[in-house]
Amino acid sequence: MSKIIDGKKISEEIKDELKIEIAKLKNKPSLAVIIVGNNPASQIYVQNKKNACEKIGIKSFSYELDEKIEEKEMLKLINELNEDKKINGILVQLPLPKHIDEKNIIEAINPKKDVDGFHPLNIGKMILREETLLPCTPSGIIELLKKSKINIEGKHAVILGRSNIVGKPVAELLLNENATISICHSKTENLNEITRQADILIVSIGKAQFIKKEMIKKDVVIIDVGINRMENKKIYGDVDFDDCFEKSSLITPVPGGVGPMTIAMLMKNTLKAYYIQNKI
Repeated sequence: MSKIIDGKKISEEIKDELKIEIAKLKNKPSLAVIIVGNNPASQIYVQNKKNACEKIGIKSFSYELDEKIEEKEMLKLINELNEDKKINGILVQLPLPKHIDEKNIIEAINPKKDVDGFHPLNIGKMILREETLLPCTPSGIIELLKKSKINIEGKHAVILGRSNIVGKPVAELLLNENATISICHSKTENLNEITRQADILIVSIGKAQFIKKEMIKKDVVIIDVGINRMENKKIYGDVDFDDCFEKSSLITPVPGGVGPMTIAMLMKNTLKAYYIQNKI
């Protein structure tokens, strides 16, 4: 059995399942993507999302806004999309320019159209274990574990990073799967002692190749969320893949691990939003 968790393969399987489901619908789900400015990385992400929509039959609408757009103009657009019954999902590509408050933008999106799963109402429902639109990367991590037949219940999951986008929500989702959780961050003492206890190690700190083999125990499952583009133009994760490979039981590569799953779960959320809005 391969030790590599192939996120690309698993994401394609999910998208194929969604394509079959969407083909049965009379009206197709739709996704509006808003991008501000011309950040090259953001443009690539948006294009990948458009490609995924096209592949599985979701209609996508793109709103490319000038970097100097005022916040009130963005809020006006979001309100129009909230009111538009033809739009099922609204995604705002982050990060936004500094003069725009991300919190205000996220909270302006109708929670039923919040396919990123970032709205406080959806986060609250997730914590209460109510049915809702879940954050894409954290839910993608859970899917990776489940489809790789990794038993989560009772396992010690150690998470490096406490961001609102990955660290905190993935902790909640793992807790919902009956894992025991430790969250580590920049102020954590005796970090290596904690990471060596992990049955499942999830790393999302933005530090290239930070995790080394002496920080892990034998047969750990490693999920690397980091994407770090270095001066040599190569992309590295937060885990030293080559150093940790032999000691781990399963490990995600970067790229090709968590990244594709985020887009697959975005597609899943768009279909789910369609069902919620149409009371299906």
